[in-house]
Amino acid sequence: MAQNEKELQLETTTVWSFPERGNWATHKPTYRGNWAPQIPRNLILKYTKEGDLVLDPMVGAGTTLIEARLLNRDAIGIDINPQAIKLAKESLQFEVDNKSNQDCYVGDVRKLDKINDNTIDFIATHPPYLNIIKYSDMSLASDLSNIGSLAKFLSEFEPAVKELYRVLRPDHYCAILIGDTRRHRHYVPLAFNVMSLFLKNGFIIKEDIIKVQHNCQTTPRWSAAVKKYDFYLIMHEHLFVFRKPTTHEDKSIYRESVSMI
Repeated sequence: MAQNEKELQLETTTVWSFPERGNWATHKPTYRGNWAPQIPRNLILKYTKEGDLVLDPMVGAGTTLIEARLLNRDAIGIDINPQAIKLAKESLQFEVDNKSNQDCYVGDVRKLDKINDNTIDFIATHPPYLNIIKYSDMSLASDLSNIGSLAKFLSEFEPAVKELYRVLRPDHYCAILIGDTRRHRHYVPLAFNVMSLFLKNGFIIKEDIIKVQHNCQTTPRWSAAVKKYDFYLIMHEHLFVFRKPTTHEDKSIYRESVSMI
């Protein structure tokens, strides 16, 4: 049973668990890998006010933009995959009692050239976890979901982090949901490597929220592998919330946050 919008209680801790996925408005679970609408709803209500401008630069089928529309926030959705943008535009075809505006278009998170410096009030996004789920075939080789190497993924993702920093207003927030994987039985800490990129490029970490995974389509296959290869099934993701510091504030907080990198 999916969760109704009216049943949703806002989160107050650093562990988030949504056994029942929200299905209000035009939300659908059919776009593989999209995040539950409870996540952007909590984030938007926590870190923005009505009329603010929200950016999701890897928008997928439009979950973030649906929530922005419902909550009277302007929003920009960008994705490198034209099919995703088509789905996102379709998902926004519903009536609301507000004058908010949501725009989405094909683009690359590594080059947000249509967005000026310091103009975005809040960023919320859910990037691919290496090539665990491929959102396009190799004809779109620049798609981050076609990269299987951790080193190459991080190298390609760092320009995106720099762009997110550039477009975000100072003292505003950027939230990113990212998980980990395994290779040859061993843990690949993708999330913490991505976190390090944000800290390296000027962001300060505000929150590290553990999001519990439910109803993973690959669970039956991996449950068998757990017994065969002797490892634990990964059932969590990291929802990092970063802040862009102001130009005049004491940078000691920033220096401390990156001293361990």
